[in-house]
Amino acid sequence: MISVTDEDIIAATKLNEQQKDAYDQILNKVFRDESTSFFIDGHGGTGKTFLYRAILATVKSKKIIALATTSSEVDASILPGGGTAHSRFKFSLQLENKSTCNITKESSLAKLLQMTKIIIWDESPMINKYAVEALDNMQRDVTECDLPFGGKVIVLGGDFCQVLPVIPQGKKEEIFNASSPLLKVKLVAELSEVLI
Repeated sequence: MISVTDEDIIAATKLNEQQKDAYDQILNKVFRDESTSFFIDGHGGTGKTFLYRAILATVKSKKIIALATTSSEVDASILPGGGTAHSRFKFSLQLENKSTCNITKESSLAKLLQMTKIIIWDESPMINKYAVEALDNMQRDVTECDLPFGGKVIVLGGDFCQVLPVIPQGKKEEIFNASSPLLKVKLVAELSEVLI
């Protein structure tokens, strides 16, 4: 169990107007157990991590299971209980269309994912779009729920001006097709909210 610091608990009282709006909308869905997805878009230094920490502290203080993950190891160390998406969700090393997560329904990780109410994934634009699709498919499988991401609240976030996914010896078109700008267009069209 990840402990919640006093600093993170009081973070909710220090949110700016945009952060507070995102915080309220996200927690409303978590507490009402409603399936939805959000994207937090903002350049470095705009307070995304501060917002995530406030959300995680509030949720965990109410004994609700929340998972924090990022696309890079450095960012994972900043979030309480954070881990990289590749290690948390057991993605294949070579992501492609119809890639899956290496998680069986009987595993302890699958049971944790079934009990989880909210997943926060920072720096999501930096990862191949097939990773997000693999997470969606795996969540539907382990929860036996056909709602997006198995009915969980998903908060994706990051900065679309950062690094594109690496495609070894990839041509411009291959990098674009695997990249977050394409992911952003898809998610903004499908997700219920675009915040910050």
